[in-house]
Amino acid sequence: MRTPALPALLPGATLGMLGGGQLGRMFTLAARVMGYRVVVLDPDPDSPAGQLADIHLKGDYTAAATLLHMGQLCDAISTEWENVPSLTLEILAKHCRVHPSPAAVAVAQDRLLEKTRARECGLTTAPFANIEDQSDLVSAWAQIGGPALLKTRRLGYDGKGQVLIGNLDDLVSAYAQLGNVPCLLEGFLPLAQEVSVVLARGASGEIAFYPLAENRHLRGILDLSAVPARVPAALVTEACNLAANLAHGLDYVGVLAVEFFVLKDGQLVFNEMAPRPHNSGHYTLDACVTDQFQQQVRALAGLPLGDTRLVSPCVMVNLLGDIWQPEPHWDRLLKHPGVQLHLYGKREARPGRKMGHYTVLADNLNTALAIAEQTRADLGIS
Repeated sequence: MRTPALPALLPGATLGMLGGGQLGRMFTLAARVMGYRVVVLDPDPDSPAGQLADIHLKGDYTAAATLLHMGQLCDAISTEWENVPSLTLEILAKHCRVHPSPAAVAVAQDRLLEKTRARECGLTTAPFANIEDQSDLVSAWAQIGGPALLKTRRLGYDGKGQVLIGNLDDLVSAYAQLGNVPCLLEGFLPLAQEVSVVLARGASGEIAFYPLAENRHLRGILDLSAVPARVPAALVTEACNLAANLAHGLDYVGVLAVEFFVLKDGQLVFNEMAPRPHNSGHYTLDACVTDQFQQQVRALAGLPLGDTRLVSPCVMVNLLGDIWQPEPHWDRLLKHPGVQLHLYGKREARPGRKMGHYTVLADNLNTALAIAEQTRADLGIS
């Protein structure tokens, strides 16, 4: 199945973004540089994307009048987060093109739908059991056993909505802790690495892949991404092919991130997908011919996809609000000529909140990694 081809939207058209966070901000920058007008919908008057948009609609994502206004203003609309109500996307799709589709976003909103669809598309997942209510706890534990992770089916990100389970008593208490909402109990796997594929798919079905990123997480939040990933070439090809299967199976249009676990035996296991640009793709802003946000604009507007070549080995480091005491020592970072700093314009720094990132470019990955570790220490990143 392919999305029907529509005429390309050329610079001067108006593009809409649902969500005003850092991903919306970087989309807005890319779109405006390319000559498009941008409308951002976000209720926060200080939203990072709203600060830069041509028009910032400060309304609720479900307000009928606001959605009608946005649909009338825009020629095409995308989203920066997967938890925008699917009904919102369906309403907007009656007025203009919306990519990715409401159906594709709905799959990403529910871990059960996501993993089921991944399996249907030929991807391997960790063993899991669905838990609708308390009556499913004993059977889920019998099926999966421990150690395991209990994950809410909805609204989990950056390690939120997840609890490590060692026995049935842990499962019972953790399920109550998570609010007795629908969950998955997922088998714990022997991991060697975590990698992600960021790709773009156009309405005609063409796909452009970015170089595979090797990711490291701390406390459930991405800490750094190293590119190119230190894995065999055959694994890169396999990861891209599997991600493409999922993109085609969803008839996806836009930028899509697919995260994989690499097990100690070299097997690739699907973790999750993000129907938008991804934190692990931020390195593309400085190290690729076409970055993931320019690519998002191209896919949304129906333009040919851009060149995704890597022009320099690099490491992307996340900057969280934990190090704002009150302000990081940027001079210690910017003394390195190969460092590119990106701050997101957020007014308040909080522990765990993504405030920015920086990219280290170098002649080789080992040098980039060494500078990344040195600068992390200089900034007080534990």
